Amino acid sequence: MFSTSLSKWAGLVIAGTLLFAMPMQVQAANLVLVGGGLQDDNAAIYNRIVSLAGGRSVAKIGILTAASIPASQDPDAGTANASNSQANGEYYANLFKATYGALDAQWIPIDLDHIANNASPSVVNQINSMTGFFIGGGDQSRLVTCLLNSDRTDSPALAAIRSKWNSGAIVAGTSAGTAILAQSPMITGGESYEALRYGSYTSVSGDNLSYDPKGGFGFFKEGLIDTHFSERGRQGRIVRLASDTGKSAAYGVDENTALVVTGEGTSSAKMEVLGQNGAFVFDLSAATKGTTGGYWSISNVKATYLTPGDLYTPATKAVTFASYKSNIAGKEAYSYAMTPTLDIFSSPNNYRNGSRVNPREFVDVSTDLFDSRSSTSTYGETHETNPIFKVTMTKVTGSVGYVGTSNGTESISYKDMKLDIVRK
Repeated sequence: MFSTSLSKWAGLVIAGTLLFAMPMQVQAANLVLVGGGLQDDNAAIYNRIVSLAGGRSVAKIGILTAASIPASQDPDAGTANASNSQANGEYYANLFKATYGALDAQWIPIDLDHIANNASPSVVNQINSMTGFFIGGGDQSRLVTCLLNSDRTDSPALAAIRSKWNSGAIVAGTSAGTAILAQSPMITGGESYEALRYGSYTSVSGDNLSYDPKGGFGFFKEGLIDTHFSERGRQGRIVRLASDTGKSAAYGVDENTALVVTGEGTSSAKMEVLGQNGAFVFDLSAATKGTTGGYWSISNVKATYLTPGDLYTPATKAVTFASYKSNIAGKEAYSYAMTPTLDIFSSPNNYRNGSRVNPREFVDVSTDLFDSRSSTSTYGETHETNPIFKVTMTKVTGSVGYVGTSNGTESISYKDMKLDIVRK
């Protein structure tokens, strides 16, 4: 029913002698990490979750929406406008069944109104009947409260989910539901500019970069993970957090996009990008941090941006670009890179008509660099000016870009772009 990626050996032993040995397949630990903003019609992601949970007419999906507000705090509870945890859970359950063919999908009744259910035998039995789990968005601190004990050990419900996952059940999350799957540390808030200017904090305060040093549920072990990534210009904040906490690998997933991880926790773990946009991989293993003009700076970060169909192997840092893409060298659309931007991190302070003026600016600038024939470097600056931070992007030896069109949409990916951030 579930995919496998790891073999161990089993055999018959008599009087301490191994008479024969044969391979025994164990279940792979699989994750689908969605960057938030998951649209109902994103068949690629929903179908993959159902497939990893056993397939259409087989999959049984448990829905966790404890990150949402509880009904007791929802003024629209009981109406068509309700957006509380139960309403969201029932909505996702219907979507998985009616649209994507799951045999069953059920809301798991744990939220701030029902914390005690995390130890309910009937809820644990419900969890044990599932072949996959989907964790919705909201605020990951609610998930900590609802599913972890006060000493940060697993509640019976989370222990049951972890056991099912270790036996092959899929665990998927979106937005806060992805963030909570991190090991230590878990990012909890903040904007890129404030991260560069002030650093990171273990308590939430305004737009400052904040994180929980105790981490989340610990399912994702490959490095830091962040969501709503390019749309909210979070490249600066995750690089700063990785630097501050000594992490060499960090991942950022765009909206309506998933990073699918198979074989998590093994040396053969693989990642695939699925959905609408892309995912970043930041490698800080050779990076150097310092100060420029009294402010934090960093150089020689390697940035990789992967789009649908691309694969990444964390153990070897190898990239396999999708088969529909080819090397962009010789096919570049532009002679030179675009004019340097003055809003590289899509600032929330540059806001108009209810949204950021320049969403995905970092992606636009960096992919344009690879789509230019003559430019080997470009840069962007922060919208905020006290001080200005300059972000330099450079194609170096080993940097490569790929381009291709699938279903009418062109995608550009790249590997190992050099990234430097300094005060201007």
